[in-house]
Formats: sequence, structure tokens, C-alpha cells
Amino acid sequence: MHIPLSDAKARLTDLVRQAEAGEEVVLTRHGKPAARIVPIAPAFTGAARARLLETLQRSAARNTTRGPEAARSQDFLYDKNGLPG
Repeated sequence: MHIPLSDAKARLTDLVRQAEAGEEVVLTRHGKPAARIVPIAPAFTGAARARLLETLQRSAARNTTRGPEAARSQDFLYDKNGLPG
């Protein structure tokens, strides 16, 4: 829905309700889009945030593969004296 800014001043409460209900509300100035009214995503509660972090940590642990240690991963580049080989 595109609404001229001059009309939106009188209908702001209604436009915010429509945006909260999922309708796209675009404010226009001289027929060109100027701003969009969008609902704010609900904030995570402490418990929801903790569950999300636990899920991410479990996922990361499952997807981790062991490889060479970083300290030894480039040893092949150097000779026995520590010079580039």
C-alpha cells in the first residue's frame, strides 16, 4: 500500500496497525517512495536466547572436523633449519 505522506499524518495509528498485521505500508513524497513502516521483530527472552545458543553450539560441534593443528599445518614450507624450502 502506497500512502502520500500528507495523508499518513492523519492515519498514522491505522497505518501502524496495518503494518503490524503484515501489510507493506510505503509512505510517498511527490509520488516517490520515501519511507516504509514495518513491524519490529519481537525481542528474544532470556530463555529463548539460551535455547538458540545451545542449538547453535550443538550444531557447530556436529559440523566440526578435526584437521592438522595450526602450529604444524605449514611445516612443509620450511626446511630443517626453519628456512623457506
